Amino acid sequence: MTSSPRPAPIAEVHGIDRARFDADVRASAQPVILRGLADDWPAVRAARRSDEALVTYLKTFSHAEPVGAIVGAPEIDGRFFYEPDLTALNFTRGRSQLDPFLDRLLRDRTAARPYAMAVQSIPAPDLLPGFVAEHPMALLDDSVVPRLWLGNAIRVATHYDLMENIAVVVAGRRRFTLFPPDQVANLYMGPYELTPAGTPVSMVDPDAPDLDRYPRFAEALAHASEATLEPGDALYIPFHWWHAVASLSPVNVLCNYWWNPAPQGLPNPYDALLLGLYALRTLPDDQRRAWQAMFDHLVFQSHGDPSEHLPPQVRGVLGQADRTGLERMRTTLLQSLGRA
Repeated sequence: MTSSPRPAPIAEVHGIDRARFDADVRASAQPVILRGLADDWPAVRAARRSDEALVTYLKTFSHAEPVGAIVGAPEIDGRFFYEPDLTALNFTRGRSQLDPFLDRLLRDRTAARPYAMAVQSIPAPDLLPGFVAEHPMALLDDSVVPRLWLGNAIRVATHYDLMENIAVVVAGRRRFTLFPPDQVANLYMGPYELTPAGTPVSMVDPDAPDLDRYPRFAEALAHASEATLEPGDALYIPFHWWHAVASLSPVNVLCNYWWNPAPQGLPNPYDALLLGLYALRTLPDDQRRAWQAMFDHLVFQSHGDPSEHLPPQVRGVLGQADRTGLERMRTTLLQSLGRA
């Protein structure tokens, strides 16, 4: 196994407000550490006192309804991933009341190889009613609902989200390793049909990459960046940036905010990608090149507006998307797929 380069550090900002976040951070389309963004959050202050203080504070919001949780055997060493043959995941899903889950986190802190445990991506109002009111996020609209992630020392495989993201470390330490979207060919994606959490993940372990098996990952590492966050720190992750997340402490809590500024009501681009895999990928080479040119011109507009030579009243699907056009398109697609 050959050696690999280390990712570069991520730029940091301190004391940021909404105007600067929109004008500088988001406009850069690069990941940025928002150091100390949530220093004044009550949960962060509790976590800095002790794990016990944090759990006591969280229990003031908890309820008796079971919530979704995942657990992996000690043998996975905290890495939620696949079984060796890739036909199953190496963890199981279940449900647990939150208070016993939190108690188990405290109890397992001294275990050499504990079970890997996590409560992942639960809307904060559902998991901890009242949490949002005491933990405001000044950088985003109130309509963006935060989600909570709790667990022990676990690792999440490199993946991407179809959203922009602010991830706030509430308790513990977390290491984020990020790759820009254009490194997709060097990340060796896993199966589309079976994924740990939705979108496909990279098959490469960024903490111990096997460059003999995955040689192009060295190029991905040359473009990677990395940050380790303490309680109160946050990280802005731009749309579709790949990221691996390692929770480094036996008690960890993360609060994240997903949002997508794209116009609402449009078809899902991910669905278009899946359809393209069947409709385009296996065509003869000359046909794929022809369709690539068509997509570059019409969809990605590599040469400017492809409809600028047409009067507005006849631009149709090349013009401004409206509700009538979208419904017509959906009807046509459903009819076409029904004949496939």
